[in-house]
Amino acid sequence: MKDKVTVSTLAEKKRNEEKISMLTAYDYNTACLLDEAGIDMLLVGDSLGMVILGYEDTISVTMEDMLHHTRAVARGADRALVVGDMPFMSYQADRKEALKNAGRLMKEGRANAVKLEGGTAVVETVSSIVDAGIPVMGHLGLTPQAVNTLGGFKVQGKTQREVESLLEDASRLEEAGIFALVLECVPQEAASLVTKRLSIPTIGIGAGSVTDGQVLVTQDMIGLIKKFKPSFVRQYASLSEEIQDACRKYIDDIQQHKFPSEDESFSLSPDSDWINDLKN
Repeated sequence: MKDKVTVSTLAEKKRNEEKISMLTAYDYNTACLLDEAGIDMLLVGDSLGMVILGYEDTISVTMEDMLHHTRAVARGADRALVVGDMPFMSYQADRKEALKNAGRLMKEGRANAVKLEGGTAVVETVSSIVDAGIPVMGHLGLTPQAVNTLGGFKVQGKTQREVESLLEDASRLEEAGIFALVLECVPQEAASLVTKRLSIPTIGIGAGSVTDGQVLVTQDMIGLIKKFKPSFVRQYASLSEEIQDACRKYIDDIQQHKFPSEDESFSLSPDSDWINDLKN
């Protein structure tokens, strides 16, 4: 088994211009598969609200939801660095409460780091969490927890003012101590400026190839979600179709008495003559 990925590993990858891979995971089995495949980081994203729990957005996700799923992923990740998302209102209202919740994700959820959204408004909160010895990943651009403020899931950073604000927020977050920064749905030119300015790794999702690494929702990447595919997603498999085909074959075999077969059934030993008495 390869050495455990740490924040130092990621910093070294940035220095060596080696790309970083990250995918979401919400359960033990998926974490095992992705970890064995060699993914650098597993994000237990609050995206589980939409992907796993069926919510319309991430806002309804609770700390208990995050703890439950982060624990499962941590049990399946021997090598990958596990990052747990801090859900909506677990860090925005009060810095002490934010520190407490970040600590819970580490202690109870067994995460290796936490991620939170926002720029200048959360800088002091980030600093407090980092000072407590908890690695923090930042998140700028399209921040799903602020979707109502942003007016929907839209590309961010398209004007000069927005790019200047993005650069300022990124610099301030780095000064506060984040070890990496997610850039979501921003023009690649803006992502390039941020990546070159920061000494820490940038992880893109819908930010072009210029970032130091990439992250996708695993269910999007392997084609498990049929309703909607973001334009920045590349599907490496179409598992939703394979799963439904398998289900249809299963139904057909049951209806045609092909499943289970004799080899897939259990039988009494040949000398169990008493079964005949029970038949009578």
